[in-house]
Amino acid sequence: MRDLPGRDQGAEPPPGTAEGVDGAEGADQRALGEALVRACAAAGASIGMLYLPDPARRVLHLAMTLGLAREFALPWSRVVVDDSIPVADAVRDGRFVWLGGQEETARRYPRLGLVLPYDFALAAAPLVPDPAPEPAEPTGAGLVLLWPGSHAPHLTDRERDAVDSACGRLANHLRRAADAGHPVRPPAQPVMLRPLPPPTPGPVEAAAAMAFIRRLPGGNCALDLNGTITFITAEAAELLGAPVSRLRGALPWEALPWMDTPAIEDHYRAAAISRLPRSFTAAPPVGRHLRFDLYPDDTGISVRITPVAADEPVPPPAPPTALPAEPSPSRATALYQLMHLAAALTEAVHARDVVDHAADLLVPALGAQALALLVAEEQRLRIVGFRGYTAELMARYDGIPLGVHTASTHGLRTGEPLFFASAGELGAAFPAVVIGDDMAAWAFLPLIASGRPIGTLILAYAHPHPFVPGERAILTSLAGLIAQALDRARLYDATHQLAHSLQTGLLPRALPDVPHLEVAARYLPAAHGFDIGGDFYDLIRIDDTTVAAAVGDVQGHNVNAAALMGQVRTAVHASAGEQPAEVLARTNRLLTDLEPGLFTSCVYAHIDLSTRTAHLATAGHPPPLLRHAGGPARVLHLPPGLLLGIDPDASYTAVGIPFEPGSLLALYTDGLVEVPGEDLEDGIAAVAARIAATDERHPVGALADDLIGQARGGAPRTDDIALLLLRFAQEGRHT
Repeated sequence: MRDLPGRDQGAEPPPGTAEGVDGAEGADQRALGEALVRACAAAGASIGMLYLPDPARRVLHLAMTLGLAREFALPWSRVVVDDSIPVADAVRDGRFVWLGGQEETARRYPRLGLVLPYDFALAAAPLVPDPAPEPAEPTGAGLVLLWPGSHAPHLTDRERDAVDSACGRLANHLRRAADAGHPVRPPAQPVMLRPLPPPTPGPVEAAAAMAFIRRLPGGNCALDLNGTITFITAEAAELLGAPVSRLRGALPWEALPWMDTPAIEDHYRAAAISRLPRSFTAAPPVGRHLRFDLYPDDTGISVRITPVAADEPVPPPAPPTALPAEPSPSRATALYQLMHLAAALTEAVHARDVVDHAADLLVPALGAQALALLVAEEQRLRIVGFRGYTAELMARYDGIPLGVHTASTHGLRTGEPLFFASAGELGAAFPAVVIGDDMAAWAFLPLIASGRPIGTLILAYAHPHPFVPGERAILTSLAGLIAQALDRARLYDATHQLAHSLQTGLLPRALPDVPHLEVAARYLPAAHGFDIGGDFYDLIRIDDTTVAAAVGDVQGHNVNAAALMGQVRTAVHASAGEQPAEVLARTNRLLTDLEPGLFTSCVYAHIDLSTRTAHLATAGHPPPLLRHAGGPARVLHLPPGLLLGIDPDASYTAVGIPFEPGSLLALYTDGLVEVPGEDLEDGIAAVAARIAATDERHPVGALADDLIGQARGGAPRTDDIALLLLRFAQEGRHT
């Protein structure tokens, strides 16, 4: 494969600079780059990574990095905010994340520990302006710093202050750029910054250094952080069995096939990430075993090569391996890609997640320019996702009948992949094909799950691309991983859609229109999982001036909870119009007769606009919030009542309150106010404060959206939210 990710083509920009970018954008990138370099220097970190959000703030893009090989950076160049990754947790939750070593990393972030099983310490932090404005407006950006494996398990106060100061400086620059009308956007590819270079020696000093190196026993060479050999002595080249001209500027495992093993490249990875010395032995096809001593720093890796002592046992030499006609991925690179993709796909829930993970990892790592995933549905190929193609082009190919003989359908019939190194090869195999994607090489890989083809993965390259046997095997393996994940995700999506349809079918399709009453209702499913819940809301019109309102929460998140929710709503409807205490008592008796094994909380309100009163009763439900015109929002502490479905003889007590024009009543389930690690009372108080801070002329629908948006933007939720707002208005009404 050409242009391997481990090979850095072209010169990297100097510290804090970005090539080919002019104007305000270039100035912004230079300023951010300089700030990142200073941050690493002040904190003593060996690696720095700056992440910027997409416009929707659901994806973090790696904007620039310092001290990290391009190959290591690309798989982490796109991070979904909901991913279990340190920088995503830091930005999403607005908190500082610290990992003091390899064991802690593996325990808290298994995916990261699996793909990078090396010694290093890591800090991830959100970028917050310093001083933070009130209220603080997050930038949605994040900073990641890595320290060598020799670092202590904890940050020093000086290091923590340096990280906090760096976050403030970076955030302030992002805010100033946004205020100036040119917000900083993430570049198409991460900018790779170089560390500050050491002083350049003069001619005399350089000659003395070379003489010193030649006097040392064995051979010596130097690698940059990407693994490329930047310097090598003739003695080292002789020990390795290759001329200096072949080795200089190459990756060792590319130039020397006998070094193309996962173990050898893994030693390089460990040294480059951990910045710790490392030693290993390896056997060339002929000659004695060699010992390699790696000494890394922030600019590269120095390598000493010495023959193993003659009296040590040496295994028989391996047969010589011919150089491939075309470059192909090293076995270690392939293993790294497989591990990274496998780890990422274990967290893929929806089919869209599979597409994103596959595109994020495969397209940059394999040098492809475009990707498309197609699945077989009702005897047609349907596109489930793509990257690098236009939506218009994909629409033309969506729905191809499986009976048509094309490269896309070939794998579904035969289970065999197709590789075309050029447009001529594709045209020769399929003369009727019309190439409309401006690409020059393609791989059509069948997606096989549980022994059956379920779709096709298409990888496209902008230039002719010979697929050598090793690369074909790698691509076939990657397609197998994607197929299994996609099959699971499609089953999940189908189950999720069925559950969602069931739950939404049990909620009111529309709320009744009552004169002088403004009403808004919202329902938000939990952030994770496809289990459906039992949260519900309802508004029942009794007459022109009287309504009944109810909000409840059935225990559990499954089909049984949703079914019971429908029964509770039916029971409330049957008794609506009676006093709240009687409505809850009748519903409770019905539920205990059914013996569902689930309990339900509920708050019920009877509102009479003609008498300007409201009567409320609760069955173990979070307290309503009431705001009178011109006043604060306060909590209504109703007489406690037992949860529905426990005791058939339970009784409930109603409370009457004034409900004057301008009054606002908020009924909700606990998902709106529950925040992990915080008291429920604090969550309720926060919602009350947000209601109180809202202009009374604000439409209740907009207020409902604001409350839901605040809950959505906070810590990850594990419960659904049902919200019902009712406001008494003399003139007009809004829904």
